[in-house]
Amino acid sequence: MKGISHRIAIPLILEVGNGNINNIGQIIKRGNSKKVSLYFGEGIYELFGEKIESSLENEKIKVEDKKTVKSIDFDEIGTNAFNITNEVDTLIAVGGGKVIDAVKYMAFLRKIPFISVPTSTSNDGFSSPVASLMINGRRTSVPAKTPEGIIVDIDVIKSSPEKFIYSGIGDLVSNITALYDWKFEEENGKSRMDDFAVMISKKSVNSFVRTDFKSIKDELFLKELVDSLIMNGIAMEIADNSSPASGAEHLISHALDKFLINPNLHGIQVGIATYIMSKVQKHREKRIEKILRDTGFFDYVKELNMKKNDFKRAIDEACSIKPFRYTYLHVEENVKIAKEIVDSDEILNEILT
Repeated sequence: MKGISHRIAIPLILEVGNGNINNIGQIIKRGNSKKVSLYFGEGIYELFGEKIESSLENEKIKVEDKKTVKSIDFDEIGTNAFNITNEVDTLIAVGGGKVIDAVKYMAFLRKIPFISVPTSTSNDGFSSPVASLMINGRRTSVPAKTPEGIIVDIDVIKSSPEKFIYSGIGDLVSNITALYDWKFEEENGKSRMDDFAVMISKKSVNSFVRTDFKSIKDELFLKELVDSLIMNGIAMEIADNSSPASGAEHLISHALDKFLINPNLHGIQVGIATYIMSKVQKHREKRIEKILRDTGFFDYVKELNMKKNDFKRAIDEACSIKPFRYTYLHVEENVKIAKEIVDSDEILNEILT
């Protein structure tokens, strides 16, 4: 059994606000970075690269190397990690999930601090101690480095495609069902909840779902979404596992990733699965339905031509993704109930084909 406590890595730099993409040098100077490697998602350097380089140069921070990350292949990332020169004291990842996952794992391998600069809010990966990489052709979660710093420019997030915001909404709302799964595991003697991680996870999602908004592009709404996703990452770091923000709904999404040729965004799949699991658990179904309806999440999903049969297959395969867990879907009767909900629920009949 693990000890009652463990060392917790909390970001030393946390900046969420307008115009931060132009001030990265000034912000990370507080962390005493002298020589950095810059990594960009595809198409991101063209948008922000020169501004970021100029900002670093103005603060006498040397850019040792800059690359665009196109792959999250496990072996390739390992090779790239050990090609980083010893003089580099900080890795900076700018972009979406792919580049952040790759760089946080390189940072983990080399024990180098890294700064996370997300350009979208599609999930909580920009703040979490877990990376999703391709291993033997399959997306797999591996331990990674918690960011030394997180820098978010609300202006950049606001200008990102709405699908990424919807994905972030789906990923965040899943805390509700994930925590209930974790409680279920503890009640069945399969796990032990961390009270502080539970508190952080609850606070993050409750604060978000109570935020007033007229549009998902409202600055207050986006800032609340970003803040809550950051808290998710910290909750996972505290728990030393993903249970505060990942339960059966995430297993359904991982199963979809496994067999679909073109999976949808992680948070979109998770959001639908969260709605399904709330019905199975009979826990806060109305609250989850309200936020997904009011934000336009359900309306967006209608356009994607996602299939009932895919979700039913994913429900069948969910428990095999993490057989060591004991979520609601690790009980056969609940698998049957979940598939019946997919077939009979009025909202699912509207949004899935």
